[in-house]
Amino acid sequence: MKRLALTLVALAGLGIATASLAQPYPNKTVKIIAPVAPGGGVDLTARTVAEALTKSLGQSFIVENISGGGGVIASQNVKNAAPDGYTLMLGYVATHGTVPAVRKVPYDALADFTPIAMVAGTPNVLVVGANVPVKDLKGLVDYAKKEKVSYGSAGQGSLTHLAMEQLKLAGGFDAVHAPYRGIGPAITDVLGGQTQMMMPGLAAALPHIRAGKMKPIAITGERRHPLLPDTPTFEELGYKGFTGVQWYAIVGPAKMAPEVVKRLNDEINKAIGTPELRQRLSGEALDPMPMTPEQFGRFMQADIARWWKLAQDRGIKLED
Repeated sequence: MKRLALTLVALAGLGIATASLAQPYPNKTVKIIAPVAPGGGVDLTARTVAEALTKSLGQSFIVENISGGGGVIASQNVKNAAPDGYTLMLGYVATHGTVPAVRKVPYDALADFTPIAMVAGTPNVLVVGANVPVKDLKGLVDYAKKEKVSYGSAGQGSLTHLAMEQLKLAGGFDAVHAPYRGIGPAITDVLGGQTQMMMPGLAAALPHIRAGKMKPIAITGERRHPLLPDTPTFEELGYKGFTGVQWYAIVGPAKMAPEVVKRLNDEINKAIGTPELRQRLSGEALDPMPMTPEQFGRFMQADIARWWKLAQDRGIKLED
């Protein structure tokens, strides 16, 4: 009798475990790793996605901030996680674009991750300090060819670094690179006149442009941005290939189940199409960029190839 009771208890436990495994994804808390300290566009986007998925899927999605190594530590953490959909990452243009193009990192941005969903992007805007005596791109290029100038960036290998190197190559001028630890101090020195120009994300530059402390010269992307309707694109000005954006997306470890990837992609695309999320993202000058997982994978591959080629052309190779 005792043995029968134990058997029934064991079978009941097995039934509960089997039922748990059979429950649709997600059936427990999902972690989204943000590869930065709290605050800023990466963290904001991660939290926006987490809140939207919590609401739509009825399960908790939480954000864990793991900074360090320019996103390398967080990327390794996700690379080594189980591909069960319960550890995701807010990958962005640095971790899965520019950094792998110019540095030897301990992960393969394509092979070691599952592309899930592109979320949003913001263009980069070429700006000069208010006291720099130029009004347009031609004037800036002519000025840079005559005077000794410098530009600031958010750090070696960042999009703000590589985008300016792309411009130097296209414009045929030279400018000394002044790398900073983040976009904030780089902007401070443009405002103070220590450097003359830079190409930050639109969200970071916009308050200073509106205050008249920076002059916008040109913007990346295929069309003018509604927040800066009078600022031409590089394309309009005859500079081809300036379509890079500061993008933010959700990735997971390699070999995630296709049905889990599809469910997450469907829900994220649905969320970024709502007026509520569009308005929230627009506060960071972010535009939704819905894609299928396959489209996002191809986008990421093309972005890395673009910056790798530029790094080769400019001789940019960063040490570990």
